[in-house]
Amino acid sequence: MSGKLALGIDIGGTNVKLALVNEAGEVIASESVPTEPERGAEAFCREVAATAKTMTAQAGIAWAEVIGVGVGMAAFLDVERGWIEESVNLHWRDVPLGEMLTRELGKPVRVDNDANVAALGEVWLGAGRNANTALCVTLGTGVGGGIVINGRIHRGVTNMAGEIGHIMVKNDGELCNCGHHGCLETLASATALSRHAEQAGLVGKEGRELTSKEIFEMAEAGNAKAKAVVDDMIHWLAVGLSIGANILNPDVIVIAGGVVNAGDALIEPLRKAFHQEALARVARACTIVPAKLGSQAGVLGAARLVLQEIETV
Repeated sequence: MSGKLALGIDIGGTNVKLALVNEAGEVIASESVPTEPERGAEAFCREVAATAKTMTAQAGIAWAEVIGVGVGMAAFLDVERGWIEESVNLHWRDVPLGEMLTRELGKPVRVDNDANVAALGEVWLGAGRNANTALCVTLGTGVGGGIVINGRIHRGVTNMAGEIGHIMVKNDGELCNCGHHGCLETLASATALSRHAEQAGLVGKEGRELTSKEIFEMAEAGNAKAKAVVDDMIHWLAVGLSIGANILNPDVIVIAGGVVNAGDALIEPLRKAFHQEALARVARACTIVPAKLGSQAGVLGAARLVLQEIETV
């Protein structure tokens, strides 16, 4: 066994992933259980605690060897207190999650935004490894972001740093869920890509909504409407990334989320467009790369948070 052990937990709207991780980033044991937020936070914490202890015991490890627990989730958080101010996905508000999990698990707990811990995971073990300044962007239902500087999450004064999805890039753009118009996520998220494809008259078999990968494949196959939709998405994504990069001057931008399945059809034209939009001195020093860790980024980053922030005697 390599040094200290930490438990990483990634809370999604459907499932909760748990992983026991050592200092080398090796996953010793892992498990996944349904989230079922309608049961309430207390029942949720009891179930997660029971799963974590059973998983650890089955791996032949004493619970006493685990130094702490890291949690990543999509929510507005008071990170210092481990307090959920609001989770839209789980329909929870004002929940002292850190305190509740500490009571159930008997371990110190750190809670952070899911994009932040995923970014930390990618910088620790993935596509952003050894980066000095990394901007990690997830293209999914919305556009999420996390910033890691010198190997640690940069959160900002109200834990809102990295919200690149809400950079306004188009003055007369669509209304965003945040209440503003023309935010990056209305133009460059996987949701936006599918919506704009539908508006262009593109549909899948039996009228179903096309996936991002299918839209990119249609564009590569020569479908003019699909190409126009993809080109527009890449343009606005490059504009948003250039704004973030001009502020942060990162050495790497990691792109995650389902859209990354398009591979070079996304990354290569995005790099070219980014170089056109960003300051030349910024763009030359910055590499845009696809994420490597996939669905493991969250639990690995959550575990890393514990290994960084919880001291042991």
